[in-house]
Amino acid sequence: MFSDAHDAGEPVLAEMSRHFEPWLKRMLANGRYTGWITTDGDRPVASAGFMILDWAPHFLDPAGEYRGYVLNVYVIPDYRRRGLARALVQLCLDEARSRKIRVVALHASSAGRPVYEGLGFRATSEMYFVDGTDG
Repeated sequence: MFSDAHDAGEPVLAEMSRHFEPWLKRMLANGRYTGWITTDGDRPVASAGFMILDWAPHFLDPAGEYRGYVLNVYVIPDYRRRGLARALVQLCLDEARSRKIRVVALHASSAGRPVYEGLGFRATSEMYFVDGTDG
């Protein structure tokens, strides 16, 4: 996914992959991550994940203590425009509802934005800071 989007070079992706598997195992074990993979036979063709984040009560959910986060949504190019991403993100939203999580966020690529908007997501004013120091 990140390689196709040219978000990072191979050394960074290799480092990320090395850390991802232990993180994923821990998150699955503690019930904080759920993921889906769509296959065509034995070939994985699409995926999405749903993560639960601790979150302070917020005006969008004054009594809630958690926020959902959709991540790792990806469909390989030959399988795009078939509704796979939409169906997978809908599974994420269904998971949020089953856990009574009212606020779900994600970061959208320009290609994914229409899918998410069609499901009711809207752009926000979120910004982020990445500490560039080694450490």
